[in-house]
Amino acid sequence: MKPTREHATNNAQTYFVTSDTWERRALFRNEAWARLFFKNLLAHRSGAYLLHEFVLMPDHFHLLVTPSIALERAVQLIKGGFSYQVRKEFASNAEVWHRGFADHRIRDAEDCDKHVHYIHLNPVKEHLCANPAEYRYSSAFPGWKLDPIPQWLKPLAKEASGGTTKVVPFQNDHAADGTTEVVPFQNDHEAYDAAKAVPLQNKWGRV
Repeated sequence: MKPTREHATNNAQTYFVTSDTWERRALFRNEAWARLFFKNLLAHRSGAYLLHEFVLMPDHFHLLVTPSIALERAVQLIKGGFSYQVRKEFASNAEVWHRGFADHRIRDAEDCDKHVHYIHLNPVKEHLCANPAEYRYSSAFPGWKLDPIPQWLKPLAKEASGGTTKVVPFQNDHAADGTTEVVPFQNDHEAYDAAKAVPLQNKWGRV
């Protein structure tokens, strides 16, 4: 699902937003990079946008957000802010993002419900998990607290819990039986060169 691009300003509308990594490289297989993405994403929350749903895939992300500033500026904070943090924390000058982004303005409750389900099922389509709730870098994973979806979009959309975000998924490194949880991203202690990251083979089509 690749949304078409439309001009978006600060109009209290809710948007489905998508952006790819440079050349669709699987940068977020590295857990340190994934953690940094969420650190930046949450840092601008409330001030720049409400965060309703999300999924971070190895080579792209999808968000459902209601910006409180121009959408273009909100996405700049997400992408540009992350690129800045990569240079600062990892001393990497590698290209991170494909230029630009795509967005779709959510029209009604049915449209919202469709995009929420798309976000949740994305990692299942890519065979990264069998169930949406198993994928730690998705709002479907238990523990994330999200901003409520606007009231007019709620009839067919599952209402999310309000409140601040607790980054519980990063702490859940062990299953209840004491075994180590299997996660889709490599350990952040491993050596990693973003410039040499191999693009994912997109055999399931554009996501």
